[in-house]
Amino acid sequence: MVIRSWNLFHGRTLPQRREREFERMVRLVCQGGPAFVMLQELAAATLSRLETWSGYAAFGAVASRPRLPRELGMRVTDLAPNTIRSAVEGQANAILVERGVRVVEHRTLVLNPRSTRKRLAEELSLGAHARCSWARERRVCHAVRAALPDGRTLIVANLHATSYRTDKRLADAELLRAATFADALARPGEPVVLGGDFNVTVVTSPTLRSLGTPEWGFSPAGQGLDHVLVRGLEVRSPEARWPDERRLHEGVLLSDHAPVEIEVA
Repeated sequence: MVIRSWNLFHGRTLPQRREREFERMVRLVCQGGPAFVMLQELAAATLSRLETWSGYAAFGAVASRPRLPRELGMRVTDLAPNTIRSAVEGQANAILVERGVRVVEHRTLVLNPRSTRKRLAEELSLGAHARCSWARERRVCHAVRAALPDGRTLIVANLHATSYRTDKRLADAELLRAATFADALARPGEPVVLGGDFNVTVVTSPTLRSLGTPEWGFSPAGQGLDHVLVRGLEVRSPEARWPDERRLHEGVLLSDHAPVEIEVA
């Protein structure tokens, strides 16, 4: 069973061009039939199209709410996507689930609500700029409980943490909140998948390092900001990043992130 995660960079490419490639990216990451796909940096309007593009069941969560009606916001952004970015179309995450798997529950948690920011800003002695940056964009973790054909159930949790380069403690705090959320949802002995764009590495995140210890029991994290960690499942192939050629299209790279995947039994 393969599980993948990909930050779609709002459908943009490297080098950047005006055309966006949401549909092409979704179709690509679903090739080969992974059991679950976790996506980040979607336009909110794309959530209604994911099932058509992928052939999978889609469960979305809007993080940053659009400032215009979803379809209008996406059309406006298409005029200059590399400049406007997510300013008007909003930002969303999604979990794609192959058709043979039944989802029995879908839950969402805001990672940086005002109460959490206020408490942690005091604990971490954050300055005014960090506090404002943290409040600028809502971040969420959402999770599904899925029933596999063999009768097992598992939790799949997807997050996109805050990007604040000068202080990785913001993303680290959100990762801990997401891991605690997924852990609390899981029944005793129920496997857990925790993936997405954590915006931290094993070097910059005490939480990411601790998730791989016996206390948490997750599989080791690979390099980079994007991860798929599992607990309670046998790892057949460890977390791996796609080589660039797998996402090369017409001389450009799809997204500024590469998909990551893990294979489990």
